[in-house]
Amino acid sequence: MYLPRLRSLREDHDLTQAKVAALLGIDQRVYSTYETGKRDIPLPHLVTLADYYHVTTDYLLGRDHNEKKKTPERM
Repeated sequence: MYLPRLRSLREDHDLTQAKVAALLGIDQRVYSTYETGKRDIPLPHLVTLADYYHVTTDYLLGRDHNEKKKTPERM
C-alpha cells in the first residue's frame, strides 16, 4: 500500500528516512519500502508514526483528509 503522506510528513518535520527508521527500530532500507509502497507498513509502526506526527492512522492511510487528531470532549 502506497502511503504518500509518510514522505510528506517526514519532510515537513525535516527528518531523514534514517531518523524515522531509528524511531521504529528498523533499517532505513525497510522504511524506504514503506514510503514507496513496496512493502505494507505493519500496524504497530503505523500507530507509532501517527502518534509521533500527531495525526490519525486514517490520515496516514488516506481515509481522512483532516490531519489533526481529534481530542475527546469532556462530559
